[in-house]
Amino acid sequence: AWRSTLIARIGDANLKLTRMDAQAYPDETHAYAEGLLVLDGELHLELAGQPVTVRAGELCVVPAGVPHAVIAGSTGTLLIVDV
Repeated sequence: AWRSTLIARIGDANLKLTRMDAQAYPDETHAYAEGLLVLDGELHLELAGQPVTVRAGELCVVPAGVPHAVIAGSTGTLLIVDV
C-alpha cells in the first residue's frame, strides 16, 4: 500500500517521498494544492475524471479541491509537495 515519508518542511509546504507499488489509490480531494514530481518511473492518475500520465522528471500540480486518484500500474519514486 502507498505510504509516504515526510522528509522536510519548507515554510508551509510538506515534502513527502513515496515508492509507487503499482496498486491503485482511491479518489481523494484536498483543501490545498499538491505537487506530484516523479523522480523515476511513471505515475498514472485520474485527474478531474481525465487520465494523466506523469513521467520521470515531470511535475503535475493538482489544484485544491480537484478530485484525483492513482490508476493501477504506477511505479517508481514520487515526491509529493503539499502546499
